[in-house]
Amino acid sequence: MNRYLRRTARTCLSIATILALASAATACSPGGDDQANGDNLTMWTFKQSHVAALQKAAETFKQKTGIGVTVEAITPDDAFLARVQAAAQTRSLPDVFEVHTNGDDFTFGAAGLLEDLTEEATWTSRYLPSVAAEGTVTERYYKQSQEKGAKSAGIKLNQRFSVPLTIGTFGIVYANKERLTAAGVTGSPKTWEEFVAALAAVRKVRPDDGGMSIGFQAPTTGMEWLMQPMAYGKLGKEGFTGLFSKDPAKNWTSPSGRAVLETYDQVTPYWMPGTQTLTIDDADIAFAQGKSSFAIGGTFTLAFLVQNGMKAENIVTFPVPSPSGGAVPDLSLAPFALTGLSVSATTGNKDGAVKWLDHLAQPEVAAQFAKDALDVPPVDLGGDPTATLGPVLGAMIGSFGSGAQAYNPGDTTHQPPSYDAAVVARSLMELTPLKKADVPTAGAGLQKIIDGYWAGK
Repeated sequence: MNRYLRRTARTCLSIATILALASAATACSPGGDDQANGDNLTMWTFKQSHVAALQKAAETFKQKTGIGVTVEAITPDDAFLARVQAAAQTRSLPDVFEVHTNGDDFTFGAAGLLEDLTEEATWTSRYLPSVAAEGTVTERYYKQSQEKGAKSAGIKLNQRFSVPLTIGTFGIVYANKERLTAAGVTGSPKTWEEFVAALAAVRKVRPDDGGMSIGFQAPTTGMEWLMQPMAYGKLGKEGFTGLFSKDPAKNWTSPSGRAVLETYDQVTPYWMPGTQTLTIDDADIAFAQGKSSFAIGGTFTLAFLVQNGMKAENIVTFPVPSPSGGAVPDLSLAPFALTGLSVSATTGNKDGAVKWLDHLAQPEVAAQFAKDALDVPPVDLGGDPTATLGPVLGAMIGSFGSGAQAYNPGDTTHQPPSYDAAVVARSLMELTPLKKADVPTAGAGLQKIIDGYWAGK
């Protein structure tokens, strides 16, 4: 599966399930029935694309420590969560989990299934600074855990339930290299205008399959993966956050808001026919199979494309670019942890499990894992990641940044309470790709919804 929507949109365990897990975990103890293999470790992941890469890393780990690691993939996500619940009840949990960072790790941690790694994770200086603390209960996540019905109720401030394994971000454009070249596009677009020109050039040469696909069945993809990075580059941080305010001089009905919508509307002629009905997976498969020539996704999309027949050497990637004259001309993307590694509270070999996590954070191991899994590692690989990982992964890492020059899709502090991104994004679809609303109507529609959230409706 290739679904990395906002963490708040992920399906999590119910409160009843958490209580059941907590009860089962209490009945377990280190060295229980689930630890029949002595020093050897078991690991569960929900990412099939990570299995071979983890097994390769396990070979070098065994050579170094004598400890074997058996990796098992359980997919899709719902099956993974159900397996964890069942295993907690039968005392057959693995030693190590791959988890959704700041999601499943906190849910499992709240249920008492995971070790607190605060003292054990001594290698975090190897990670990129922007993701080094991911998996830790910050003030933000602690407050969320105290809300009514929170899936993570019971976690404590500063507990650490995972360390990063893969990182990434949204706002990555994938293009078919051969088709770009045939259309006379010889370099990655550096501005929004160059991007639109590339769309037009490829569509002109390939009218049937030269378009762009995105999984609009999840409407937030268009808004959060394409429009919002562009808007951030055009307006800068202050102007971007103003779009979601009540201030008519800054919000979607303002001149700045209308300008963003007009710019976004420039891609309307180039959508793949029917893209509004596609799931995220379907849209990416369409690109992999040549039914579209561009796709919008995240760093995590690459492995899925290759799994579905796309050759990595025929892929060009670049971040959604800023419009010419934008407030942030050299727009970068702030990475965040996508998946992490957690140690089971019932492991009979905690020391070995922690060593396995440390091993995966060694720069040479992380780099090899990235190449094998076609995913982005959290480890700092120096100033030239392309030399280590190749042009596709290297280009994506090269798009990372931090601070005011970087669009951070995880920063939602500017949004009103109870903001529902899917509802807002569905309204934006009236402008593009559906072409049911013009720019003033679309802006008014967006603002009406956002004003309702500010009013507590």
